[in-house]
Formats: sequence, C-alpha cells, structure tokens
Amino acid sequence: MVSGQGETESAPARSLEHRTVSRVMSILEAVIASESAGLRLGDLADILGAPKSSIHGLAKGLVATGYLQEKGARYVQGPAVSSLLAIGGQQVHQGYRNILEQLSKSGEETAILAVLVGESVINVDVVEPTQLIRASPPLRQRRSLWPNSSGKCFLAFMPERRRDSYLRRTFDDPEQRARAQAELETIRHTGVAFNRGEGVPDLYGVASPIVVAGTEVTTAIGLAGPANRMEARLDDIARLVADAARGLSN
Repeated sequence: MVSGQGETESAPARSLEHRTVSRVMSILEAVIASESAGLRLGDLADILGAPKSSIHGLAKGLVATGYLQEKGARYVQGPAVSSLLAIGGQQVHQGYRNILEQLSKSGEETAILAVLVGESVINVDVVEPTQLIRASPPLRQRRSLWPNSSGKCFLAFMPERRRDSYLRRTFDDPEQRARAQAELETIRHTGVAFNRGEGVPDLYGVASPIVVAGTEVTTAIGLAGPANRMEARLDDIARLVADAARGLSN
C-alpha cells in the first residue's frame, strides 16, 4: 500500500523529467537539422510548441555543455556533438589527420587536435612520434581549460564576458588573475599558447587556434612532449604549430 502511494506521488516528477529530456533532445535535433543557418529562440519555441521562457534555460544549458553555440541571435551546433560522434567511433576528417601526422613528424613530438566543449578541453585525435619517451594525452576526456595550452587558446579568443567569468572562478588571487589575463592578451596577438609544465611537471605543450571567420574558436592544434626536448626548440615548435593552424584555418 505504501509502495503504491509512493509510485503515485512520484508520477508527476517522472513525467516532468521525461518532458525535459524530450525537449532537450528536440532542441538539439532541430538545431542540427538547421545546419549552418541555426535557429532563433522563437523558432525553437514554435517547433516545440512551448513558451520561450521554458526553452531558454534548456538552450543555455546546451550552450554551457558545448552541444550548442550562440552565433548572433541564433543557436547553431556546438563542438560537443562532434566529440560525441568521435566517442562513438566516428573518425576525425582525413584532412585534419594528415596535418596532425605532418606536424608530429616535423616537430618530432605528439600532435594533438582539441575542441572546446562547454568549459572543458577534449582531445579528439592524437598522433604520437616514434620517440621512446613521449607525451600520451588522453582522448575524449574533459580536461580543464587552464593551464592546458589548447584551453588557453580557447580562453584567449572567447567572448570577454565569458572569459572574465571563467578567470574569476578559477583564480581567487587578483594578481594571479591579472597575470592570466596578460598571458591571454599575448596569445590573442601571437596566436600561440604555451604550457610550460604548469599542469604536469616536465611536460610542455604548444597550441594554436584554428580560426574560421564569423565563428567562435572551438578547435586548436598543438604539440606536446618532454620539457628537456622542447624547451630549447620552443620558437621552432611554435612556428610549426602556428603554420599547421593557419593551414587548417584556410
């Protein structure tokens, strides 16, 4: 009897959860189907037959987790969708793979292709060199933006309000935050980010953003390896990485 009463009382909650899941998936499907055109909040409300106030929070949640992006007043597909496909076994575009292989061979270190997903970095492809001792970064795992070199690229080119919010939450010390802001300003001018053993001691990373006009920076390419090999070659490695990024940007 008690069990039956509990089930009756929880039914509305279950129904609400099902409706929320259904709406989230419908929003995602509708935006993906719209391809590069994207959809306005009003379009989504019309498609789902729901008020804008109900859809707005769900769409913002998908943006925060990287499944959608805001482009002007429209929602478009975010990089997390591609990452999800990669987790399911889909392959990275062969053109990207070719550049990664060339970069790893030229730089003699591990080449990495990373994407921005919400406030995380996910490595979607890696090409390792023949070196016995080398960097072996994890694939398809969420990692913090700072101090990852790819993450610094994403932060440097992120909308100012979003970037400042992240820095405030990451650095309690105003002086540390100011140093991070200065470093990101340099990255915006040079197009190259460095991680000099800040995350893993004795492991260096160099990354450069892949820039496509009119869109946010959500993809970066880089090299990672032992500090004792990379430190003396940082300038050369930075040039190789920047050239690879420019090639993919074009």
